[in-house]
Amino acid sequence: MAESMKGLKRTHRCAELTKGNIGETVTVMGWVQKNRNKGGIIFVDLRDRSGILQLIFENGSIDEEGFEKAAKLRSEFVIAAVGTVEARSGAVNENLVTGEIEVRVREIRVLSESETPPFPVEEDSKTKEELRLKYRFLDLRRPDMQRNLLMRSQVATLTRQFLADEGFLEIETPTLVKSTPEGARDYLVPSRVHPGSFYALPQSPQTLKQLLMCSGCDRYFQLARCYRDEDLRADRQPEFTQIDMELSFVDVDDVLDVNERLLAHVFKEVLDVDVTLPIPKITWQEAMDRFGSDKPDTRFGMELINVSEVVKGCGFGVFTGALDQGGSVRGINAKGQGAMPRKKIDKLVDFAKEYGAKGLAYLSIAEDGSVKSSFAKFMTEEELSALIQAMDGQPGDILLFAADKNKVVWDVLGNLRLEIARQLDLLDKSQYNFLWVTEFPLLEWNEDENRFVAMHHPFTMPMEEDLQYLDSDPGRVRAKAYDIVLNGTEIGGGSVRIHQNDIQTKMFEVIGFTKEEAQEQFGFLLNAFKYGVPPHAGLAYGLDRLVMLMAKADSIRDVIAFPKVKDASDLMLEAPSEVAVKQLEELGIGVLKSDKVSEGEA
Repeated sequence: MAESMKGLKRTHRCAELTKGNIGETVTVMGWVQKNRNKGGIIFVDLRDRSGILQLIFENGSIDEEGFEKAAKLRSEFVIAAVGTVEARSGAVNENLVTGEIEVRVREIRVLSESETPPFPVEEDSKTKEELRLKYRFLDLRRPDMQRNLLMRSQVATLTRQFLADEGFLEIETPTLVKSTPEGARDYLVPSRVHPGSFYALPQSPQTLKQLLMCSGCDRYFQLARCYRDEDLRADRQPEFTQIDMELSFVDVDDVLDVNERLLAHVFKEVLDVDVTLPIPKITWQEAMDRFGSDKPDTRFGMELINVSEVVKGCGFGVFTGALDQGGSVRGINAKGQGAMPRKKIDKLVDFAKEYGAKGLAYLSIAEDGSVKSSFAKFMTEEELSALIQAMDGQPGDILLFAADKNKVVWDVLGNLRLEIARQLDLLDKSQYNFLWVTEFPLLEWNEDENRFVAMHHPFTMPMEEDLQYLDSDPGRVRAKAYDIVLNGTEIGGGSVRIHQNDIQTKMFEVIGFTKEEAQEQFGFLLNAFKYGVPPHAGLAYGLDRLVMLMAKADSIRDVIAFPKVKDASDLMLEAPSEVAVKQLEELGIGVLKSDKVSEGEA
C-alpha cells in the first residue's frame, strides 16, 4: 500500500551526500535499484537522477514494521528514507560516487509500488531499442540517459546565458506559419476557422528571423522547435531543436567569431575541453577535393589524391574513359593495409558500389615491394611506378581508386575512407575536431525539375566577386555560406543573407520563380525589404546532434527525451493515430481509405 509523504521533506539527492555528511540525519527519496536481504540486515541501493546511494536496514536501528517494509521492497518501488550517514561498514565501492558512505535508516515510507519492469533499469542497457522506446519513461531512469538529459540542459542554459551576454535577445517565433516551397516537405495543420486552408509547422524560423532584423532587433536567438516531413532515415527526427540566431550589420567573420567563442565556452564548462581558437577554415572545394565530403572528419588522414594527370595517357580504359567524360580519377592510401585479404577488398568494392561506383580499382604493395593489382596488366611499369609515387605508396600500403564524374568519385571515396577508418578503429570519440567549411556553391542542379535550386535557401548572399556569373554561369557562383563541422558531422550552418532587392529578385529568377510566384510565397518578406533592411547574417545549430557528439552517444535518439523512430512514429504515445470522424468533419476533411498498402506497411 502506497503511503503519503506526510510532511516529510527531502534534504539531499542521493549522490549529493559525501563523507562530509557523516553523522548527519538526512532524508532521501528515489527508486529502489536492488534489494539484498542478508537475514538480520538488508542493503538497498536507492537511485535518483544524481546517482545511487546504499541504504542499510538493521534490526535495532529501525522498528519491526519498518524492517518488514524493507524486506518487501522490489526494483522500482519509490521510497522515502530517514536515517544517519555513516562510513561504509563493508568494502568501499570505487564505482560509486557515494561508495565510501551509507545511510542507516530509522524510518521508511513506501510512496509507490511497482510491477516488475519489462527490462532492467540499468546503465548501458542491452535491451532492444524498440522495447525501451515503448517504455521510454522507464528507459529515461537509466543513469546514462539521465546524464544525457542533464548535459542537454547544461548546453541549453549555457548557450542562453552566453548569447544574452553578447547582446542577443531571446525571441519566440510562431509554430503555425505559411507553407513555402524550397526544402523538405512541410507538416500541414488544417485550419477549422478557415476551411480548406492550412498552416505549416516551420522547417526553420528562417524568414521570421530575417524579419526580426528588419524590425531592428539587431541580435536574435531562440531554441527553436523545427519540423520536417523528410523521407525515412536512420538518425533523423521529424521534429528537432535548433539553436537559432541572426545578427545585423555583420559579415562572415563576425558570425564565425561569436560562434567560436560560444562553442569554446560550452565545451569548457560542460566537458572541460579546451577548443583551440580560431577554428580552422577550408573552402567547400578544398573539402571535397581532400576528403570527398563537405563535412570532413579530420581525426585521421587518408585524404583523397587526384591522379587524373598521372593516368591520363595510360592503357587502363576505366581511368581514361572517366577522364574523357569530364570526370576524374582519385585515390586513397590505406597505410599499412597492404596485406588486406581479397575477401575484405571485395567487400570494400561492394561498399563502393552502394555509393554509385561501377567498381573499385586497387593496388596493394607487399612488404617486399611486389605489387598486386586489379589493373596492373593494363599499365606499363613506368605508369604504375608514377601512380604509386603520386599516392605516396610504400611497402605495406593498399591504394584504392575511383574513376567517374567528380560527384560520384567524391561520394565513393569520401564514404570509403570513413568505412576503413571505422574498421581500423581510427575514430576517437574523445577527440573533438572542429572545422569551418566556407564558400559553398550557391546553387545545385536538380535533374528532376530541370532547374537550379538553392543549395541552402534562396536568401543566401552570393560572393560579391561571383555576382557577374549569375546569368552566364550560375553553377560557378559561390555563396557566403558556412557550416561548422565536428568529427565529420555538420552541427550547424548559416550564411550572410541577401539584403539588396535587385539581388534577391535576380536570385528568384535564376531558380525559376516568376515575380508573381515569388510575391505569392515570400511577399511578406519582400514587402519588409522595401522599408530599409540592414545587412544581416545568421547560423543555426542542431542541438540534438551537438549534444549527441558531446555525450559520445550513438544516436540522437539517446539525447532526446521522447524521440520518434525511423518511420516518424512514437512507440510510447502510439502516434500518429486515427482521429474521431467528428474532428475531421469540423475541419472539412475526408480521409480516403486505400485498398492497397505500401511495401513498408505490408
